Amino acid sequence: MSHAALEAFCAFFKKLDKTCTDDIYEVYTEDVIFVDPLHHIEGREALKSYFATLYDNVQECGFTFHQKLCQGDSAFVTWTMHFSHPRLGGGKRIEVEGCSRLQFADDGSGRVTRHRDYFDAGAMLYEHLPLMGGTIRWLKRRLN
Repeated sequence: MSHAALEAFCAFFKKLDKTCTDDIYEVYTEDVIFVDPLHHIEGREALKSYFATLYDNVQECGFTFHQKLCQGDSAFVTWTMHFSHPRLGGGKRIEVEGCSRLQFADDGSGRVTRHRDYFDAGAMLYEHLPLMGGTIRWLKRRLN
């Protein structure tokens, strides 16, 4: 895996919209496994469908990448995701910090075969829901 493969991955996620699914074949292998705190998805077609549904509902979504580390066929990258959704946080821009662990295919294609995201699902989703948001923010303050 080269640093170029990681840069291509990051470029794909810098600005996401409804057309991003057209390029998913260049980024992921057919048998990709994608995991985050809310989903476990197996296969490129299932991931394409997930992205299509997700980006159909958001007004804006993109990532700013920070630290990047490559070792062998693996990479880690830290990021800030920024997005807005009409039913979350009154449609205002939401920012969430996270990181991704990537496993690249060993065939030299530079495509991702395993993608695992780590982030605070509460900061991304639950804190911005009308009924749950206040309760979760209160609970976080109490725990801190």
